[in-house]
Parts: sequence; structure tokens; C-alpha cells
Amino acid sequence: MTTAEATSAAARLTDEKVLVLDFGSQYAQLIARRVREQRVYCEIVRHSITAERVRELAPRGLILSGGPASVYESQAPKCDPELFRLGIPMLGICYGMQLACEVLGGRVTSAPAREYGRAALHITGFSELFEGLPAETEVWMSHGDQVTHVAGDFEPLAATHTCPIAAVKHATLPVYGLQFHPEVTHTPLGQRVLENFLLRVCGCQGRWQLGDFAQEAIQQIRQQVGARRVICGLSGGVDSSVVAALLYQAIGPQLSCILVDNGLLRKAEEETVIREFSNHFQTDLHVVKAEDRFLAALAGVTDPQEKRRRIGRAFIDCFADEAAKIEGAEFLAQGTLYPDVIESGAAADGPAATIKLHHNVGGLPEDLTFKLIEPLRDLFKDEVRRLGLQLGLPEDIVWRHPFPGPGLAVRCLGEVTRERLEHLREADAIVIEEIKAAGLYRQTSQTFAVLLPVQSVGVMGDARTYEDAIAIRSIDSEDFMTADWSRLPYELLARLSTRIINEVKGVNRVVYDISSKPPATIEWE
Repeated sequence: MTTAEATSAAARLTDEKVLVLDFGSQYAQLIARRVREQRVYCEIVRHSITAERVRELAPRGLILSGGPASVYESQAPKCDPELFRLGIPMLGICYGMQLACEVLGGRVTSAPAREYGRAALHITGFSELFEGLPAETEVWMSHGDQVTHVAGDFEPLAATHTCPIAAVKHATLPVYGLQFHPEVTHTPLGQRVLENFLLRVCGCQGRWQLGDFAQEAIQQIRQQVGARRVICGLSGGVDSSVVAALLYQAIGPQLSCILVDNGLLRKAEEETVIREFSNHFQTDLHVVKAEDRFLAALAGVTDPQEKRRRIGRAFIDCFADEAAKIEGAEFLAQGTLYPDVIESGAAADGPAATIKLHHNVGGLPEDLTFKLIEPLRDLFKDEVRRLGLQLGLPEDIVWRHPFPGPGLAVRCLGEVTRERLEHLREADAIVIEEIKAAGLYRQTSQTFAVLLPVQSVGVMGDARTYEDAIAIRSIDSEDFMTADWSRLPYELLARLSTRIINEVKGVNRVVYDISSKPPATIEWE
């Protein structure tokens, strides 16, 4: 059974499912998160999903996301018009509202005054969508087009100063539209609007919860694996640790964990993982020394996608070699998360754009001989952390900052060499040490160092230098689909710069990355 053929534990868990049709919005993932916060399971799918496929999935509701296009453009993304005839409650947000109104007889034009930022919304008509909201509330707008005319079957529900039709409801179909974004925190009562749509319009009861997910995932693993053996790649990060905990509860002694020391780990990583593993799991652990193998595979490679492909191949080769020593090993378990699936364009009904190849999604070779088990592929990072706590993992593992599957190779921009990795490893250790000493490790979501393929002139000890630059990246995020750069104290940044330049050989410059996601990604490669 391949990953695509397997039925996800989360999807099987409840009949209360909502689908978000993605029209290219930077907020599509945030919409899904907000729906799950109401304990309703949600998935992101392509905007072009057919009505027949939606009927098979049997969702309680559909949400049409925003998007950067204008609906009246010839190349604008559209949805299957048959969706409106399924009788499934539908909520269009921004572009989604404009599309729904256009399909059902309305007109959308470029607005005389674009509206970006906070606006006062005046509710003018009754709807279950606005149950419990005051007559005037603050919302977040982000649009240059607006609905200027609706067919007679539509009822305007709200307006702003520059947008006379800011919310609509169809008279006979369960179709609603919002010109504003209820999913962002800048709309203070937006979560109440989404709650009304899910509970009052869609009839959901909010029964989805992670505790049930864990039990369902454990049962599914037992059913899929039977009496055979599973290999789990252990990295020490929260994702692989939670996968190992799930597998351990599901199959116990049938689990063999493999730690590949690929030379791309953080400082003292191998010793830390072995110690934590021994303290919390009583199962078979194999440590593979493979630094030379990985460095040989990466020699001369600078393209980040090619790095990921070669690392994925080397990992599988290592697993295959070690698996030959483990009787009955047929399955490979990985800590693939929902953001990995979305960004890799690997979801069966998900958005098609590939942002990057993830080591545990697009980086694996096509001739994979193991059958994959990915029990977390429907969860966001914060959900994985909560699941880890429910499974009894200690907080120092659960709250550890994420580390990419390809390791330091995607933080060592340009060619990956033993010497450059050592410089990066030392700089990264200083960053983590100082962040923890400042009491900010739990307050930040991910903090690390990046070695740039850039050299610059410096002066050290009255001598001219021409050496490497280190970039420090620190972000705050709830779900790692969107992120903002951490506002670290200047005093801390000064200590980081001083220590790295003084203590790391070959570095004479330190910079701080102040890019948000989007438009940037969290990792540099």
C-alpha cells in the first residue's frame, strides 16, 4: 500500500470534514488551521477539484480561499460550477466570494478605491454567519476588486465605507461570501464568523480531537503492518520522535529505529539523540556512520533541489544497507507533516505548485523499495507537539526547534564541504546556546545559523581578512505555514555577532534575516 493509496487516520476519524479550495491565497493554510481550531477536520485541495470527487469525499462544507488573480481575467483560476449544485454549504472568502457571485450571476469589477488593512464592517442583514456579532465590527480587507452587482437571488449582508457589498448570502442555495478575511488575527471576531459557518450553517459538532487521532493512527498502523517490522528514521527532532512514540505504542518490539550520522547533524546531535532515545524507548536502535558517503554524494553540488535529491537517495541507500541486517523490515516510517505535503505539491487533491522538495516527500527516489508509513502527514506542527505531549514525550523533545531532513546541507549555501559544515555547526551551536541563555528558546519557533556562499572584506587584528558570512534566522510561527521574523533584543544580536566572529574560524561578518513567510520560506534552501 503506497502513501497515496492509504486512507489517512485523520480523514477516517470523523465524518465532519471541510475542504478549502486553494485559489493561490497566502492564507489558505491559515484557513485550514482556523477550522481545525474549531475541532472540525479540514484539508486543502486544488481549486480545480471536480464536483464528482467532492461528492466522494462527502465534506460538510466547502471554503473558497482568496487569491491574487481577478475573476474577470481570462486565465483566472475557476472551480467546477457543478459544485454549487451539490447542496453543500459554501463560504467564499475575498476572491472566493467574487468567484461565487460571478458564477451565480453577479458582476465583479476593479474597485474605484482599493481596500487594504483594517476596516469597519457594518452588518446590514441577518444571517447565521453573523450570529452573536455586534452591528459594527473591525475586519481585515485585502482586495483591489469587489462585487459591484449581485443577481436577485443574493442578499447583501454587510458593507464598509468603500465596499457596499462586503458580505452576501444566496436566497435559496447554502452559499455565503465574505469580502474580508475572517481567518487572520486582524479580524478580532473572525473566528466567531468561521465558528458560525461550521456549526450553524454546516451542522458540524466539532468532534475531531488529537486524542482520538492517536488511537486511530495506532490502530491503522497495526492493521497495515501486521506482524512485520518497521524502520523509523530517528533524527532527534519532534516529528521523528512523535512518529517513534506512535509506532512504539502500536507495535512495540517490531520497531527498529535507525539514526544516520550523515555528517549533516548539529553539534553533539548523535550523542543527544542516543541519550534521549535510551531514556524514552526500549526498542532496537541502529546507528549508521555515513558522513563520508553523504559528503561524497554532495561533492560539487550547489543546487538546493539536487542536494535534497542526493540526500534522499543516500538516506534510502543507508536504510537499505542497514535493513538487510534486520529481518522482516518492510516499512519505512517518516515524520512527514501537512506543510511538507502542501509545499511539495504531493497532496492527492492538494494545490499543485511545488515550493521545494522536502527530503521526506519529493526527495525520495521513485524506486523506493520500502512501503511508507507517514502517520503525521495530516497534521500541522503545533498539532504534532500537542500529540507528543499526549503520548508522554518530555517537553525538551516536544518543544525542540525543528531541524530539516537534509540537515545542515540546506543551511550551508553553495558547496557542502567538511570544513564549511564545521564552521556552520559551531556558529549554530553558539546561536542556540545564547537563545537559551536569554530565555527565548520557547518564545521563538525556530532559530538557526546559515553559512552564506559570500565572502567579504574585514579587519581583524589590524590585518585584512576576506572570509565567510553567517546569517542568523529566527522566526515566530504557530503552524510553520506562515511565519514572522523574531524581534530579538539588540543586546542579544550583538552577543551573537561578537561570539561567532571571535570563536568561529573563517567568519568575519554576521547578518540577521528579517524576512517573513511568505514571501520567503523559513529555510534558505
